[in-house]
Amino acid sequence: MDLKDFWELLSAIVTALGLPFAILVYVADRRKAREVEEEEVNELLAAAYTDFLKLVIDNPDLKLRSPDSTRGLNPEQQDRMRAMFEILTSLFERAFLLTYEENLTGKKLRRWLSWEDFMREWVRRDDFRESLPAMLPGEDPDFAAHIRRLAAEEEAAQDSAARAAGGDGNGNG
Repeated sequence: MDLKDFWELLSAIVTALGLPFAILVYVADRRKAREVEEEEVNELLAAAYTDFLKLVIDNPDLKLRSPDSTRGLNPEQQDRMRAMFEILTSLFERAFLLTYEENLTGKKLRRWLSWEDFMREWVRRDDFRESLPAMLPGEDPDFAAHIRRLAAEEEAAQDSAARAAGGDGNGNG
């Protein structure tokens, strides 16, 4: 084998082994970059939810962290409550659009289920649930359908629990 044949053979080996290796490295790098982007999106959304909770803390008169309804608020308080519910709904929509997709698994599923837990927590509130019809027009249709479904599920669960406890579903026993 002369030197030219040796270099051609070596070139063929490098191409045969190097190209698939380079493709694998590229694919792994892209996957890692996607994971980093998804984590950054999740962190930004989590920070926005934390900011919303700080807003709730700054407005204790609205009683948004208590399990009680906000009935009996004066008109100015009702306006602030509606604005806060609109902020929250917008945040939930962003979380839905950026993190939800069909057939989630692994980290993506865990991240999404955290957001769904937050949504369920809020749609359990009568005042939030009752404000949804006014807030959802113009929102993403898939998000609107999803949060309506969650609200219906949570309302049915509350009604069922109230019936099991001997009440009428409205806190009256």
